[in-house]
Amino acid sequence: MRNTITVMNAKGGVGKSTLVLALAETLATYHRKTVLVIDADGQASISHMLTQRAQLEAVQTGGHTIVDYLVGAVLKDTTLDWRDFLIRDVSDVDDARSITLLPSDTQLTLFERDVSKGDHEGQLRRTVGALLRESGEAFDIVLIDSAPGLSVLTECFLREADFYLSPTKPDYISTRGLQFLQDFQQRDPQMGFAEKLGVIINMKDLHSPQDEHFERWLRQDPQQRCFQRSILRVSPLQASSFVSTQQRSYWAKYPGETGEHLRQLTLELIGRLGQGTTPVRAAVETALRGPSARRG
Repeated sequence: MRNTITVMNAKGGVGKSTLVLALAETLATYHRKTVLVIDADGQASISHMLTQRAQLEAVQTGGHTIVDYLVGAVLKDTTLDWRDFLIRDVSDVDDARSITLLPSDTQLTLFERDVSKGDHEGQLRRTVGALLRESGEAFDIVLIDSAPGLSVLTECFLREADFYLSPTKPDYISTRGLQFLQDFQQRDPQMGFAEKLGVIINMKDLHSPQDEHFERWLRQDPQQRCFQRSILRVSPLQASSFVSTQQRSYWAKYPGETGEHLRQLTLELIGRLGQGTTPVRAAVETALRGPSARRG
């Protein structure tokens, strides 16, 4: 089953981590998917979005993050089980409890420096490849939240994942990040690369003629494989990065059109992965009715 997805744009500030969060919570709530989120960014943004601060700090100080796993498996050549570094049942959405997190911390950048200094790139790629193969068998969907730019770790995830997915703002600088990634894919083709799942136009300002212009420009290029649904820059998505201390419903976190657009987007995502099992019209109607209708 091909279900591991590196979420990547060489340009930062495109709403990547927020989109990964929304995708994971929508896939879990409305499509009953078990989702593993791998935080491969030293900023640990998605880790903070999915877990309470005290819990995350305890995991980080206790040596149970992706950094600790990779240090042991790559730099120390120790046999470790990646499952021992997971945080299960994350998310503040009450119906999204099938999300699991492999958390990160700020030491990830230092780890990458040690990999480069010690010429451990080969071992790192083998470790990442094994992680994705095994986690892809254990979960319905694996989402890797990668750092912007192109680090040694990000390259491993891009080469070892089944697919890569690129969020972009509809502006010139962000779309240049897409071109950089496309150019990089052409280098060293013998080393392999993830298949392009498509581009999600994210953080679009509905009242901006410039955003509308760049969206049309992107959609005219078939190589971008743009998803039909664009995601607007709206307050609920901006607020979703703050994890609530109390459980809440999906509707409370992603109200109105925001939730509807996300459900349409994930329906198309599942279709592109080949995981759809019901006719599109029926699936859309079920998704829009919500969890209560689904359980009934």
